[in-house]
Amino acid sequence: MSSNLFKNILPARNWFSLFSNDIAIDLGTANTLIYVRNKGIVLDEPSVVAIKNNTKKVLAAGKAAKEMLGKTPESITACRPMRDGVIADFELTESMLRYFIRKVHNNRRTLVAPRMVIAVPSGITQVERRAVIDSAKQAGARDKPMTIMEPMAAAIGAGLPIHEPHCSMIVDIGGGTTEVAVITLSGIVFCRSIRIGGDEMDRAIVSYVKRKYNLLIGERTAEVVKMQIGTVMLEGERKSLDVKGRDLITGVPKTVTLTDAEVNEALLETISNIVDVVHVALENTPPELASDLVDRGIVMAGGGSLLRGLDKLLAKETGIPVRIAKNPLLCVVEGAGKVLEQIEFFKEALMD
Repeated sequence: MSSNLFKNILPARNWFSLFSNDIAIDLGTANTLIYVRNKGIVLDEPSVVAIKNNTKKVLAAGKAAKEMLGKTPESITACRPMRDGVIADFELTESMLRYFIRKVHNNRRTLVAPRMVIAVPSGITQVERRAVIDSAKQAGARDKPMTIMEPMAAAIGAGLPIHEPHCSMIVDIGGGTTEVAVITLSGIVFCRSIRIGGDEMDRAIVSYVKRKYNLLIGERTAEVVKMQIGTVMLEGERKSLDVKGRDLITGVPKTVTLTDAEVNEALLETISNIVDVVHVALENTPPELASDLVDRGIVMAGGGSLLRGLDKLLAKETGIPVRIAKNPLLCVVEGAGKVLEQIEFFKEALMD
């Protein structure tokens, strides 16, 4: 009798969806991605939130909020609550997470709070990790959210055989951090995290244009420059792009033409830091495992891996084959999602 009543109230699919709401989150500096159990990736939005200052009400998050960056009146604040891979503003991160989780569930109240797996930088401190866990709990997580290191999640998402007694090396270049890890038998042999990533590249371009042309451009403009003509190896067809900003001398708008050679010069120091950390990882890899890399190579993930020529530069500098993962932007969340689907199988890969 009661089962028939439930069937009349809700279609079977909708009824069971009330319970199947466990999620995996890639809470990145640049983008937040959410994977729902049995559904896959359902959200990919910029990690930006806009609030009304007097009421602290969330007006928008994700793409809509990103459009507001640098364009809001005094009554509204649009910002990125994540910096260098960790939480910079606890309350705004909680508000953003809650907004995204409600969006994932179509603003529908669920009978069971979701269980969460969250990817965090390998260099995160205990205090920073606690902030992520507390933020997720306040946003509606059931029990204590499970955490997994981003390079481990990226390796799983990239399809690397982390359970085998062979060496896998992952270089995950995100918005706020670059993570390099050597993995075998579901454990990390060596890992190094530096707080340099896509955002640092954008800031380097802003600084270069300011220094050379006395032109002030925003980080969003710098991001467009990086994506369209950014390169670390000058080869093939040369590219250029008109860039608009404010002249620091006259104070009026001005346009200059940037070439890929200039962007290459602007990014030189940042890229050198990334190459250096890969060298450090290789130097700290045990000989038996290092020999595996000659055959298996290095796998790159994260948005920064898409910078033109970076894979070729790493291969040239290390003498080891380098390839970019099939879906570099999705590796971390896909890996966290696989862990969510098979928690017992990937139990050893989770953080304690």
